[in-house]
Amino acid sequence: MKNPEIFVVMILYMCVVIGIGVYFYKRAQKNSENYFLGGRSLGPWVAAMSAEASDMSGWLLMGLPGVAYWCGLADAFWTAVGLAIGTYVNWLIVAKRLRHYSQIAGNSITIPDFFSNRFKEKRKIVLGISAIFILIFFTVYASSCFVTVGKLFSTLFEFDYHITLIVGAVFVVAYTLIGGFLAESVSDFMQAIVMILALVVMIVVGVVNAGGFGAVIDNVKNFDGFLSLFKIASPTTDANGVQQALGGVPLFGEAGDYGFLKILSMLAWGLGYFGVPQVLLRFMAIRKSSEIRRSRIIATVWCVISLAAAVMIGIIGRTLLPTSEALNTASNAENILIVLSTEYLPLIVAGLIMAGILAATISSSDSYLLIASSSVSVNIFNGIIKKGKATDKQVMWLSRIVLVIIAVIGVIMAWKEDNIIFNLVSFAWAGFGATFGPIMLFSLFWKRTTRAGAIAGMITGGVSVFIWKLVLNKFLSATLPIFGLYELLPAFILSSIAIVVVSLLTKKKLDNEILDEFERAKRGEVDEIVSEKANG
Repeated sequence: MKNPEIFVVMILYMCVVIGIGVYFYKRAQKNSENYFLGGRSLGPWVAAMSAEASDMSGWLLMGLPGVAYWCGLADAFWTAVGLAIGTYVNWLIVAKRLRHYSQIAGNSITIPDFFSNRFKEKRKIVLGISAIFILIFFTVYASSCFVTVGKLFSTLFEFDYHITLIVGAVFVVAYTLIGGFLAESVSDFMQAIVMILALVVMIVVGVVNAGGFGAVIDNVKNFDGFLSLFKIASPTTDANGVQQALGGVPLFGEAGDYGFLKILSMLAWGLGYFGVPQVLLRFMAIRKSSEIRRSRIIATVWCVISLAAAVMIGIIGRTLLPTSEALNTASNAENILIVLSTEYLPLIVAGLIMAGILAATISSSDSYLLIASSSVSVNIFNGIIKKGKATDKQVMWLSRIVLVIIAVIGVIMAWKEDNIIFNLVSFAWAGFGATFGPIMLFSLFWKRTTRAGAIAGMITGGVSVFIWKLVLNKFLSATLPIFGLYELLPAFILSSIAIVVVSLLTKKKLDNEILDEFERAKRGEVDEIVSEKANG
């Protein structure tokens, strides 16, 4: 086996992660609120860093550096800027209001629960629609994590991609069944620390081995458009997508234009934060809303440093490994951190970094599986079929069954070895951002929002992502550049319009209970309740 020392370090690291799950097992199995929301007990550090780690995971450590390595600075830079702004604004305006409102609105423990309780549904249409979209897009998210595991092990140890894909999925399912939300949040906190350390260490080592930061810049500026924020580098490839080289130098064609629409597309990544359940659930689970300001600072600083480091690793990689066969396609380029670590770090240190990638990916995928399975067991089964009368035992058993089914579908979606993590994540991110982002904002801040408006907004946003990505972008973007926009932006706008228009056309007189809860959430009355419980 190739790199046995790294394999041993990774196994030991994963034992620690398993230990976290075992430690929280009894607490997680106590009831469904503990299993799915950790009993609303997250402190500011765990809430902030677990939110970011569960969001970024393998995408940060492989997808983003891969984009920077393959086509230069522009795509990766503007995406990172959009995400950094989105992180800050989401913590600033959504976190505290959602923490209040989710508890006031029937002590909601999932995002579909919150929407349904917010509009006092009797016929659970909002609940059902939101649960279905969560199931769809989190299955795509889970598949991206499985791709990361497959690539990691096939690159490091020359194991068969498909075998490691299956083994990784089995491990994720087993870990999720054990620990639930709290174990996943605590392990994500640990992964966040490992991830940022891994990125920073690799930058320092990479710059030193390249002969300094100036040497890195001097090297890559010879590739047309590679360092431009308004051009995008175009690797010269053969019919199979393999980059061509001459005399040890990678070949690039004329750089493409990176205009206003493209920049707008990448900045639009920040809109996704308003709708991604894995982040929103941390807002609902934080211990006290008074701690959210500290969480916001922690999350934003972590996000900025990590995103900048990930982009720089891709740039440094082009200097140190300009024509590596392990990085010669857009898909293979996502292995840049793995290849750099094994080439330039002591094996034990490289093993820790690789373990960090694996553990971050697994802890993120278990978050996705947990939320997706809860959408079926809590929202569809208990909320719609059983009308709230299912026992905790029934809910948790069904959740486990659904979790396994979702994992199997995710493995099938990840089966192609040339899957690109960045593309899978971008589609799922757009789906969540457009389906749930607008209705989350309107639900929290516009009391005139109606149930019909919520339904119209979610359906419009979710369906628009599919139509824009699979039809308009694919067939019309070459002739009409507007259709080249990242699907999140137009779908987000269309969803917002649908919410406003339909809300204004329906239910002129709003329910008094809904209005009362809206005002209570606005005033933050739930803080007093939490304080009484904490002091009791």
